[in-house]
Amino acid sequence: MGIWLSQVARRQDPVRFVITKLRAPRSVPETDGAMFRILTKAEGITDTDIPLQLVFHLPLSYPSCLPGIVVNSNHLTRAQCEIVKEKLLEQAETLLSEPMVHELVLWIQQNLRHILEHPEAGGGGEKCSSAASMTVDDGLWMTLLHLDHMRAKAKYVRTVEKWASDLRLTGRLMFMGKIILILLQGDRNDIKEYLILQKTCKVDVDSSGKKCKEKMMSVLFETKVQTEHKRFLAFEVKEYSSLDELQKEFETTGLKKLFSEFVLRLVK
Repeated sequence: MGIWLSQVARRQDPVRFVITKLRAPRSVPETDGAMFRILTKAEGITDTDIPLQLVFHLPLSYPSCLPGIVVNSNHLTRAQCEIVKEKLLEQAETLLSEPMVHELVLWIQQNLRHILEHPEAGGGGEKCSSAASMTVDDGLWMTLLHLDHMRAKAKYVRTVEKWASDLRLTGRLMFMGKIILILLQGDRNDIKEYLILQKTCKVDVDSSGKKCKEKMMSVLFETKVQTEHKRFLAFEVKEYSSLDELQKEFETTGLKKLFSEFVLRLVK
């Protein structure tokens, strides 16, 4: 898992930043990859340098998979931190399969001013000083995903469980015959990060046994968790022997209507 942090002479002044390897939280095993904090500066709107703290979580599948990114700065609002993070992830998608951390640091140093001058989202008044403060949408959200198939089921299941754990998501991975559903609950931004992982990482194998990305996932619905919806305490993998058994699972979570609208059509 290479990082390639050697300086690249793209302008006359050398690119300067400080990189520190972080110890992962106790809940995250060492085998889940590595975490690095990078302290750097980039030119802001007023021609003054803005200090940035960038935290990269590099999973074992990096660089075939996007890194997790946290952006902090006492000089930016919460919304601005979130926009910078989203732009970094968009840029990272163009660099998949090659070490990208250094390139991303260079890119944000060169593009921060433009991003702040042309934001695509509204601003906020709070300063961004922690990962938790990056949330734009308050409250608990829920998403139901449908997967067409899993060829390497055991590996696929382990990967889904790991992503859910890393992103603090709860819910169910549900199997009923050929139907495969993933029900996620958590912060909306964490769910968005999960969807990026699901779409960009080589999580399964094709008919020839070669690793491949998930190209047949569909989002059946997304909604803010309502009072009638059950709050899941953990992420579990469950298999159901019949459609009635699966339906009861949805009914006990307050999702009877959504089951009728979205899940039943999968068996017709």
